Amino acid sequence: MTTSLAAALAALELGHLEPKADELTGMAPPPAEALDQTTTAIWSDLFATLFNTSLERDIEELGWGLVNLFHRAAAKKNATIDRLTDEIRVLIAEQDGSEINTTALEEKIHLAKKIEEAAGCYEHMRDTAAGHYMRETGRSWVPATGNRISLGVTAAIVDGQAFLRARRERIRDANTATGTPVVFAGGRLTFVSDADMKTFGDNLLRTLNAVRERVGDMYLVHGGDMKGIERLAASWAEQHGIQQVRFGLDRKLGDRAGFRRNEQMLSLRPRYLIAFQGNGVTERLVIDAKKAGVRVVDRRGPLGTPPAALGEQRERPAS
Repeated sequence: MTTSLAAALAALELGHLEPKADELTGMAPPPAEALDQTTTAIWSDLFATLFNTSLERDIEELGWGLVNLFHRAAAKKNATIDRLTDEIRVLIAEQDGSEINTTALEEKIHLAKKIEEAAGCYEHMRDTAAGHYMRETGRSWVPATGNRISLGVTAAIVDGQAFLRARRERIRDANTATGTPVVFAGGRLTFVSDADMKTFGDNLLRTLNAVRERVGDMYLVHGGDMKGIERLAASWAEQHGIQQVRFGLDRKLGDRAGFRRNEQMLSLRPRYLIAFQGNGVTERLVIDAKKAGVRVVDRRGPLGTPPAALGEQRERPAS
């Protein structure tokens, strides 16, 4: 059976090799609708089979892994493009007007553009799968390390310098949130009853919606704790198409890591800090935010209410 060079290389795990540009000529990427339908079909068939079986408990882990499959595929393509852009810079520097050098540069740019199209397809499938993951689990999908960004596909580019410039600008723009920052902070909470948990969730969503009404161009800044209430805020932001910036902990800083993250978030000069119950790091964030003139939406009272509503505190930080 005959296979394409790309398939043969993949089978041999020769990821450092790439098919030549002329082998990709005329090959268009699948339409977005087809990518959506295929990803949805994979998701639906797999999890419909697992539902109400002994494997149901594994749905969340498998779902995360499925999204990550597309994420890693896109990352590999983007790494290849980064290498090709270095080669394009060398070819530009070596241009002497000869047909050989000009042809080599054009072929390299064409190849990079085709691989960029493939990266865009995998990013599209990842984002589609991430949408299913959020609906299935109630959590936003975030990679174990690095960023989750989508570069999309550039228009036709005929000049090598223009290709490099577009690549730099698109990566820069994809890593830059635009608008007004709003910081969200809160810890891992436990509740006495399901009714209390629902009341807290309603108060949290009501608070986020109210802030959004005041800050229409907001982007959400948080610590990215997907086991605490920050995951609820992250899911709310994703559902509403709101950009997010997450500051993870630098474990090398030890006990200082949380306070360093506070400094980083406040350095963005946010319009608001939305604060729910947390640990001492959250308390320090509130104090520092007030000193910096940041308006604090304080919901550290019982069940996500303002502290002025203090009564019997029926929620407590999880141990």
